[in-house]
Formats: sequence, structure tokens, C-alpha cells
Amino acid sequence: MSTTPIPPPPDAPVTPDLELKHSLHRRLLGRINLDQLAEIDAPRVRREVRNALEALMEEEDFGVEASHRGELVDQVLNEVFGLGPLEPLMQDPTVSDILVSTPELVYVERAGKLVKTQVKFKDNAHLQRIIQKIVSQAGRRIDESSPMVDTRLPDG
Repeated sequence: MSTTPIPPPPDAPVTPDLELKHSLHRRLLGRINLDQLAEIDAPRVRREVRNALEALMEEEDFGVEASHRGELVDQVLNEVFGLGPLEPLMQDPTVSDILVSTPELVYVERAGKLVKTQVKFKDNAHLQRIIQKIVSQAGRRIDESSPMVDTRLPDG
């Protein structure tokens, strides 16, 4: 199998620093009331969280150019509501499989070929949080007694 890295498309947005994204995520969680959000319908919750993120970006200087703020907000929303850095791969119709070896090694299968991506997790703890999200959605578990899992998401 081929393991050729996938170069980012020419129009790919600049990826903000992982630490910056996680800092914004932590500050967001310190600001929102999760109990109140649980009582609101999903589309409205996403809008409210987006608004809170945008307000936070306006109030604090994160050193991010205005043209890149939208990408940063989208990445934090992927952390909150999706599968973090895997979310763009999940939305890509050309990807048939995603394989995560380490926080720095993420491969996808496209047209029967395995290719290395540019996707990275902040660290092992970040990867573990996303893995727990995935396996819990599938009704599976991963821990020391069961350190590997092969699962399919509800949407196939």
C-alpha cells in the first residue's frame, strides 16, 4: 500500500496552532453553562456556541488574523460537537476509511490506497478523548483490558 502524504489543497485554510485552538476551547468551556445548553435544540446550541466563540475572539487578542478566525472557530466547534481534527476527513466523500496510529500519524483510504494525512492531534490525551467519543457512540469500549478497537460509526 502507498503511504504518500496528501499535500493540502491550494485553497486549504491556514491551520491555527493546536495550542491556540485548545486554549480557546478551554476558555469557551469556562464561559458556557453546559446544563443550560442541554435543554436547547441542537442547531440552536451550535449557533449559541459559535456566537460565544466569536465574542471570545473579539474580546481577547489571540493573535489570529481576521481572515483565519472563521477556521479557528470551525475547528473548536469540531472539538465540541464532532470528532475534532478527524471531522474534515469524516465530511470528505472520497475518504472510505480513517486509520489513526499515533497523535501524529493519521491515514485515510481513498480509492483503495492508504495515504498519510496532515491531520494531527495535540497529544495522546487529545487522541484518547476523541477515541472515547467514537467508541461510546458505537456502544464499544477501549481501556487497558481492551486496548484496540475496530468500529463503525452509526452513519456507516
